Amino acid sequence: MDKKLTLSLDEGIIEKAKIYAKDHQISLSKLIESYLNSIIENKTEEIEITPLVESLSGVVTIPKEFDYKKDYEEYLLEKYK
Repeated sequence: MDKKLTLSLDEGIIEKAKIYAKDHQISLSKLIESYLNSIIENKTEEIEITPLVESLSGVVTIPKEFDYKKDYEEYLLEKYK
């Protein structure tokens, strides 16, 4: 059941929120409802690590000086020659 709620917020925030809601094709009410629900339902679920994944842990070691951005850049340059 929906119920009406009156809020007092900064005018600038309201205007930015309206623009955001419009850009994402959602009503401002639904946007606020979704946000409130997300903080209420903020449950951190424990992720179960399977024995296979656990057995693979530590198999690969990466050097501390490894620069993944540089490596990826080189990969892309080679790929798109």
